[in-house]
Amino acid sequence: MRFSELTTLRVGGDAAEVIEVTDAADLVQRARELWGRGDEVLVLGGGSNLLVGDDGFDGTVLRVATRGIREIDGAAPGRVRLRVEAGESWDGFVRHTVERGLGGVEALSGIPGSVGASPVQNIGAYGQEVAATLVAIEFLDYLTGEQSRMPAAELDLGYRTSVLKRGRQGIVLAVEFDLERDADGAVGYPQLARALGVEVGDRVPLATVRDTVLALRRSKGMVLDDADPDTWSAGSFFTNPIVRENFARGLPADAPRWPIGPEQPDVAVPLGEQPAAPAPPVEGSVKLSAAWLIEHAGVSRGFRLPGSRAAISSKHTLALTNTGGATAEEIAALARYVRMRVLSEFGVLLHPEPVVIGLDL
Repeated sequence: MRFSELTTLRVGGDAAEVIEVTDAADLVQRARELWGRGDEVLVLGGGSNLLVGDDGFDGTVLRVATRGIREIDGAAPGRVRLRVEAGESWDGFVRHTVERGLGGVEALSGIPGSVGASPVQNIGAYGQEVAATLVAIEFLDYLTGEQSRMPAAELDLGYRTSVLKRGRQGIVLAVEFDLERDADGAVGYPQLARALGVEVGDRVPLATVRDTVLALRRSKGMVLDDADPDTWSAGSFFTNPIVRENFARGLPADAPRWPIGPEQPDVAVPLGEQPAAPAPPVEGSVKLSAAWLIEHAGVSRGFRLPGSRAAISSKHTLALTNTGGATAEEIAALARYVRMRVLSEFGVLLHPEPVVIGLDL
């Protein structure tokens, strides 16, 4: 089977062997056997965050297709804890929570891929992140072969990252979430608030939030559609860069930017005592808009290199799309071109969000 059949970008060469596993115990056994033999193994969920080269992968693909969503003990009053098997569709899981009136992930509607992949890069959109509701994962460690429950605190979740993305090898078997019972959705993102006609911080019925998010994502080509090549992508191909505040000051005044810290800690002062002199300020970090940087580096929507079948989405500058019959190298060449233009214009190096195998960016 080719990766062009296994990924949402629809590019990539042959996989030497593909094993689809629908049972969690079988997944553990298969992984231990393959690792024990020293085989090269690629764990695959929905294939929505993966770019594999045209030469394919000379190893075994473990395709995780386990299913199941069940309520478990441990949630605080007013909340519900769900254990979700790794192979569940992420958007199917979000739909399930909305139908049950459970709040916390509704703004993450429409994101492709599987639940098991969600903590790896701490997926987020429209003011919500997995980190806000994630309790723990069930994890099979590559180095030890041991199966254990890892609390969220051990995952070191950050902006589109975790210890799982930074080198902790293994397989996410299941994920636990704590969600708010009988809740409306808290709107935490300006664009979503405008689309809903409310203010940031207002609460809106979950189904309304989900429908609005799906409409916004469709308008950007970010909901997969077999009939629309403009959606044949890995979603946002580049993460929003995080730079030092001093560097951000040198960018054009209209460049979007969001300060992300550090915050000065609160200090308790006993009554009758004078507060100590404040510590010297620490330079913070600023998150920039990768889409703005790309557009203002001269790469517009719909752009493609001469003769290439890879293009910037006509709806969203952050999506690199396969317009039909593209090769993995054509996607990679377009990514390299975009990175070069942004680096040359602004001195900012964009980092790819998908996992890239067998290609140089």
